[in-house]
Order: sequence, then C-alpha cells, then structure tokens
Amino acid sequence: MKTYITTAIPYVNGVPHLGHAEDYLLADIFAKYRRMQGDEVRFQAGTDEHGNKIEKKAEELGIEVKSYVDENSQKFKDFIAKLGVEYTDFIRTTDDNHIKNVQKIWEKLSPHIYQNTYKGWYCSGCERFITDTEYKDNNGVCPDHQKPYEKLEETNYYYRVSDFKDEIREKIESDELKIVPEFRKNEILKLLADSPDVSISRPTEHLKWGVPVPGDENQVMYVWMDALSNYITVLGYPEKDISDFWPASVQIVGKDILRFHAILWPAILLGLGLPLPKVLLCHGFILSNGQKMSKSIGNVVDPLEVLEKHGLDAFRYFFSRHIDTFADSDFTWEKYEDAYNNELANDYGNLVQRLATLCKKNGVDKAYLKNYNPKAYEKKPLNAYFCEKMDSFKFSDGIDFAWEEISEINKDLEETKPWSLAKEDKEAAKRVLGNLVEKLLEKNEMLKPFLPAAEKVEEIFKSDIIEPPKSPLFPKEFKK
Repeated sequence: MKTYITTAIPYVNGVPHLGHAEDYLLADIFAKYRRMQGDEVRFQAGTDEHGNKIEKKAEELGIEVKSYVDENSQKFKDFIAKLGVEYTDFIRTTDDNHIKNVQKIWEKLSPHIYQNTYKGWYCSGCERFITDTEYKDNNGVCPDHQKPYEKLEETNYYYRVSDFKDEIREKIESDELKIVPEFRKNEILKLLADSPDVSISRPTEHLKWGVPVPGDENQVMYVWMDALSNYITVLGYPEKDISDFWPASVQIVGKDILRFHAILWPAILLGLGLPLPKVLLCHGFILSNGQKMSKSIGNVVDPLEVLEKHGLDAFRYFFSRHIDTFADSDFTWEKYEDAYNNELANDYGNLVQRLATLCKKNGVDKAYLKNYNPKAYEKKPLNAYFCEKMDSFKFSDGIDFAWEEISEINKDLEETKPWSLAKEDKEAAKRVLGNLVEKLLEKNEMLKPFLPAAEKVEEIFKSDIIEPPKSPLFPKEFKK
C-alpha cells in the first residue's frame, strides 16, 4: 500500500514554533506507523517563501529577499531534523520546478479565473481579503494577528470558487473529503455557505516577491494559490502522473489555516480534475499556561528550549501524549517536568533498567529466551485496538493505550517479584523474567512511532547478552 502524508509549509518570516512542531510530529508518527505496517510512504515538508510578510521582513533587515529565505528555509530543515522527523520530500516555493509547475497549474485553471477590482479589507498577517461580516464580527482587528485590517482597492485575478461549492459540500458531507475532528467539518460547512470567490493575485506595485502570473507582467500570484499547489508539484504535477500517491492519505494542518485547505484547495483540485485528499487532519493550538502564545504577553515557549531540557524522547512523549491530537492543549514547564520524571523516567526508563538488571543477574540472555520462550522474539501484529486508534488519527489515544500496557508490565513485575522468587527457585524466576521480556518487547512496538528510545529498548533485550543501560535512559531531575 502507498501512503502520502503532507504538512503545511510555514512562512519563513519567523522562527519555528510549537505549532510547526505539532504538524511535523503528527505526520511523522503516522509515517512511522504506516511504515511499520509495510506501506511505501511519501512524506512532504517544505517552506513557503513568497508574499508580503517575507518581502517586508527582508526589507526591514536590509537583506536581499532570496538570501533571507535561503537562510530561514535552512532553519526549518534543521529544526525538523532535531525532531527526529523522517520526511521523503522537501519543497521550497522558490524552487525553479515549483515555479514552473505552478504557472502551468494557473494556465490549466484559466477557465475558472477572471479579473475584477476589489474594494475592501485585507489582513497582511493572514495574506487574505476579509468579508464585511468578518470585519464587523472582529471589530476591525484580526483575532490571530491582533492588527487592524487594511482598506484596499486593487485589480486582481479571482478564482471562481462558486463553480465548485456544491461539489465541495457534497464531498465533505459524504466524508469523501473527511475532515477530522467532526466539529471542524461542521465549521467548514458553515464557512463554505458564505465563501466568496478568492483573489489569487496581487499587483506588482504592491508585491513583487511572488510567482509571476502567466501572460501578465503586472501581477504575481497570491501566496495561497502558490503555496497550496506545493502538495502536488512536489510529486511532479503537472509534468508527471501522480496517481501512485495522489490523493494524499492525510494532510495535516492547524485550525487557523483549515479554511484554505478545506475550501480553496478542493476548488483548485476540482478545477484541475484531480481527486481530493482522503483526510484533512486539523489540530488545535498549543497554549501556554492556558493562554494563546503571544510575543506581546511574553508567554511564547521556544521549542528548541524544550528539546534541550530533557532531549528528543521527552519532547515527543509530551507533545504526543499530553497534547490532544485535535483540541487546544496546554503546555507548562510544571506539566512537562512531571511527565518526564513520573512517567517517562519512572514508568518506562525505570522498568527497562530494573528488568535488564534482573535478567543479567539471573542469567536470562538471548540464548536462554530462544530456548525457553522463542515467542519472545517473534514479530507479532500490532494490537488491534491500538491500530484502530492510529488509523483514525487519534494519536494521543494511541500512545495512551500503549502507556497503559507498559504500566501493566510494571504491575506484573511488582506482583511476581522475581528478585524474591530467585532466592527459592532460580528457574521459576527466569521463566517469570522471560515472560516479562516477551511482554515488554510486544508492547514496546507500539511506542516506536512515538519514541526513538523504543528502538534502544529493543536492542537491549534482543542483544546476545542483556545488559542494563550504563546510565538511566531518562535520568530523573527534580527541583531542589
């Protein structure tokens, strides 16, 4: 089976934040899980490098725009690597191939494109025009960027979303385009009812840093028209047949950009005669002490600081288990420390250390296990309940279940007390330890999509001689 997973491509006018990390982490968890199930996986990541915000930021810094985007695109690549994320394709919207192919896409969509003069409100932060209703509802200020909307009058090209609204509605209602979670689907259906045709270009007098509109040197493409196309240009469209991997198995986005992916993007695909993605997975925001992160409030959490605190496993553990896959969730340093010390270090790291130490002390090694309990080394299918959660993209539920299973092994260890049993019946103690190793190896499989340490744990118990780690996998750290 072939699986294609996409992540939203971030603007390079800022540094990577926890919202970006959530995109990459969820995609990587699913990619690793599907690879474990034998799928051939393509996994896209990239950077969005055109538009007003980028042009203005480079100008503020006194840097040539291309140098600015080159430097910042690399920051995102480095950040993704630090998260242990294994993508197959990385695209930049300034890539020559992308620019050439997105211009061909424009030409293919020309029957649905027209020119018109717009008078109204614009948000430079969202890079989109605002309806009068939104302007009134938000009291003239963008709720996401806390900036007043600008009054604009300009002649642009428009994409006739109205040509496809009925078809988009049918596909969403029937789950042919499945939006998860369900309440986001209902939000989109309401937005779709009032969705206007979309401006897809800007005059060069207002924006020069963009993909030129074919046949009109006075206009460049609106950044969303350019950016959304990356999901298929990275596969080679329209020059190549992309049917091996398109439609995407899942496209992962934050709730702030769902409307573009659930309305404009399907309209583009239908205009091209391409199928819609199978699933749009929409995750919520990561809050800081119960509030949305904001530079003005001063509560922004730097993901690199979190990574440096206890390492990659701690980061991936917290943000997959304690940050709900779909809902807004809260990060505090107290919660992070508690999860690291009392769950990751205690439940998992301590179990590995104790069990490996007992195995070595009582002569339980690979030769013994293969002779006494060959099942300990058999590859078993993943638990059906776990797979149901993972296949329905409920990743926080998936790791919750896996953790409950690990906790059960801890209970078994305490109840069977092989250290006491060994004093009376060494062989009985070895059998108990063999059974515990078998259970750990089986349950540990479920942690592999989430934690790099799961591979280390497997190595420990599948080595010829079971040696406990020389230092704890997760050294506890408590405040003094």
